[in-house]
Amino acid sequence: MKIAYISSEVVPFAKTGGLADVAGALPKALKEIGHDVRVFMPRYKKVVPAKTLPDSQVPVYFYENQNYFGSREDLYQVKGIDFPDNLERFAAFCQWVLKFIKDLDWKPDIIHCNDWQSALVIAYLKIIYKDDPFFKRTATVFSVHNMGYLGLFPKNKLPLTGLGWDQFKPEGLEFWDNIALAKAGYVYSDVINTVSETYAREIQTAEYGCGLDGLLRARAKDVYGIINGLDYEVWNPATDKSLPRRFSAATLTLRAENKTALQKLNNLPQKHEIPVIGMITRLADQKGFDILAGALDEIMKTGCQLVILGTGEPKYHDLLSKARQKYPAQIGANLKFDAILAEIIYAGSDLFLMPSRYEPCGLGQLISFKYGAVPIVRKTGGLADTVHDFDTKTGEGEGFVFEEYSSKALLAAVKRAVETFHKKTIWKALQEKIMQLDYSWDFSAKKYVSLYMKALAKIGISAL
Repeated sequence: MKIAYISSEVVPFAKTGGLADVAGALPKALKEIGHDVRVFMPRYKKVVPAKTLPDSQVPVYFYENQNYFGSREDLYQVKGIDFPDNLERFAAFCQWVLKFIKDLDWKPDIIHCNDWQSALVIAYLKIIYKDDPFFKRTATVFSVHNMGYLGLFPKNKLPLTGLGWDQFKPEGLEFWDNIALAKAGYVYSDVINTVSETYAREIQTAEYGCGLDGLLRARAKDVYGIINGLDYEVWNPATDKSLPRRFSAATLTLRAENKTALQKLNNLPQKHEIPVIGMITRLADQKGFDILAGALDEIMKTGCQLVILGTGEPKYHDLLSKARQKYPAQIGANLKFDAILAEIIYAGSDLFLMPSRYEPCGLGQLISFKYGAVPIVRKTGGLADTVHDFDTKTGEGEGFVFEEYSSKALLAAVKRAVETFHKKTIWKALQEKIMQLDYSWDFSAKKYVSLYMKALAKIGISAL
């Protein structure tokens, strides 16, 4: 199968979030199971182009535009403010993709677009290129990594997309008298997928659908969920060179050295009997910081230590700075981005906290599994699909789960986790169990192939 994979960010070239991780890993996994995959992305100023994705034979094609991409340090915004010409930038990228594919004389079976930045490719294919014989046998897939990002722009910019005013309607790109570029994918793609089965259902509700739940319910038979994989060549405590001590499920006792190092780095008492809870996240309401704020004092009464790494909303920077001063022996607040510290948090924490209001997939819990940090999560999105509540009697489950979005429910889950931590035999068995879970991309890639077959069936093609 020939697959054109289109993304605005791809690891290792450019990254702001989980989309880049998927775009850097899924094409490689598809290639490894025999498919002809090619990646298309903009070339930003900081990108050093390469012919292929690292450690693979997947070609990467970069869109060169000095004004729109090559002269800017960041991808979408500067100092938290979106670039005012983001519509023009990504419309130009999307127009280039289809022209360039034709120039290559490479006819894809599937065009797989991701989020609003590449959604226009699908609209162009279905509107401008609808009678072009070159793309007659090409089906489209649109992946949504977070419904919250719709690509909203003023309606007067519609002509700059190259599409006509006939698209400014609810069944087109119109959204509350604005343009939502993401709708190009939701309306025109053959199939829609998101990054977990639970999130695929959640986005069809008013609570999580960001105003498009009606459209998604109307297309319910075309909406699927596939959990993200994890690149175990990158995330593996047995080979991770950033760790003070490497370890595996078979050498779990060595993990204690990472916990000691983590406590030391955060100026916390270096005592193995104290449970350490780690968090690596954006400091934002979506990630559960509003309910964490309400539970923090009571969490401290459990005797745990809490190590947080991340940046985000100023109110939470202030909250954590004050909490660090109030609980200097219990809280480590690292208000920054630090890739090496992140790996030490995974390897040194006993528990990993993700109390998200919503979480399309989440990679943190998958990484924490591999590194032996037991997750505490809210039952939402990909967290609900991958973490099931642990039962100390049966040994079933992989972590500690709460459902109600409240400080009270979060606190109850933390208390259960801390109590279980002190039951050493049960705890060791749980750690060994989660470290052996398999969320490799190979499994997810095969599910994407099945999704591509469904997309081809939608346009009446049953055989390749």
